[in-house]
Amino acid sequence: MSKVWFITGASRGFGEAFARAALERGDRVAGTARRVEDLEGLRAFGDAFLPLHLDVTDRAADIAAVQQAHAHFGALDVVVNNAGYGHFGFFEEITEEEARAQMETNLFGAMWVTQAAVPIMRAQGRGHIVQISSIGGVGAFPSLGIYHASKWALEGMSEALAQEVAGQGIKVTLVEPGSYGTDWSGSSATRSTPNPLYDGFRQAMAQRAGQMTYGDAKQAAQALLKVVDSENPPLRILFGAQAFDIAQGVYASRVQTWKAWEDVSRNA
Repeated sequence: MSKVWFITGASRGFGEAFARAALERGDRVAGTARRVEDLEGLRAFGDAFLPLHLDVTDRAADIAAVQQAHAHFGALDVVVNNAGYGHFGFFEEITEEEARAQMETNLFGAMWVTQAAVPIMRAQGRGHIVQISSIGGVGAFPSLGIYHASKWALEGMSEALAQEVAGQGIKVTLVEPGSYGTDWSGSSATRSTPNPLYDGFRQAMAQRAGQMTYGDAKQAAQALLKVVDSENPPLRILFGAQAFDIAQGVYASRVQTWKAWEDVSRNA
């Protein structure tokens, strides 16, 4: 059976790739963007695509958009909270305004859309909420502290949600991608005013970034189709070999540290 999707941030990057993959196989998609004209490329799919203007930081608008998509298509099978961006800044550089803006989009935007979708899915007796997290929701890297904070918060919130709605026919999956060939670190990103103290660190990181390989968003989209078609989808799934390898190292290091300090922990 075809599915009805609601995808935030559908104008480019992962969002556009997810929407296109769903539409190409015959599903119907409500896609949102801050500038609805940026969704023009998906209008070729005709009535199967519903373009919606949405700033996910507006809770009332989130609720209205989800309800509009449901009313338009008559169902709501998959919600993908993809809208988000990366903020680059070393801890000392991040302003209050930058920190709040990052949380408003990456965490609260996903929260408001999810809160709007859950009652609809519960009434249907089915639904799948997909939260686009990051390998940055598993481990942390310099100059991305506030981005990590938003994704780690999304992970904890979504893990609790998955337990709360498991008996209501609603599934929850956290997708944790590595680096892909989108503009996430380019025009989509924001940056704090640099502190010269970190210039050397910043330069070394830029050199490492230039040596990285990037995944294909189209392949990620095909992987997502497999996840949402599964009868027993995972709570968490890593997208990309890079993410898989990083996560293995992160957890191995944590287990090693916990074991090394086990006596202290048990006696605390």
